[in-house]
Amino acid sequence: MFIEPTRRREPPHLRTGWIEVICGSMFSGKTEELIRRLTRARIARLNVRIFKPTIDTRYHDADIVSHSSLSIPSTPVQTAGQILAMAGDCDVVGIDEAQFFDKEIVAVCDALANQGQRVIVAGLDMDFAGQPFGCMPQLMSIAEYVTKVHAICVVCGDIAHYSYRLVPSQERVLLGETDSYEARCRRCFNLGDAAGQKEWAYEDVKGVISEK
Repeated sequence: MFIEPTRRREPPHLRTGWIEVICGSMFSGKTEELIRRLTRARIARLNVRIFKPTIDTRYHDADIVSHSSLSIPSTPVQTAGQILAMAGDCDVVGIDEAQFFDKEIVAVCDALANQGQRVIVAGLDMDFAGQPFGCMPQLMSIAEYVTKVHAICVVCGDIAHYSYRLVPSQERVLLGETDSYEARCRRCFNLGDAAGQKEWAYEDVKGVISEK
């Protein structure tokens, strides 16, 4: 479990900020962990501001809501620049679904940390094709702390870190839940629709990959 670094209550011009990234596949608990950290910051009586992209309306138009139904109020924004404009007076900035922002989010998070704020970012590290998603690689590279959380493969029960798309669409951004995606391990992700039909050996997996 992530334990926050000790934060002394210093004047703003003396504070040292940092960036934390929480990443992983769908259904891995990213948002739940983000909410946990932000809740602890509020218990510590820190001034917390929370943001998410306006595109994310799956559970609620404004609140950040986890798959386990935990929620916390947030401010939906269209651009990363709006976060910088609205978060200037707070101690902690929380950002969910960071992969949906453009590359400006990297500079925004860097600027917030440089002015002494703790920035906690959650997002998908890979898209449905298993490729790095949006700005997440850059955010992970500049972060002081990176936490990769894992789901459980719904096919075999192993540790999962891929988001397998169940519907026939090649759109990179396609909002959905269990009707559209499921968490899978590396083997079952690469087997695609054939996963779960029998006990696969490693040689079977290599054969499927070579045919792609």
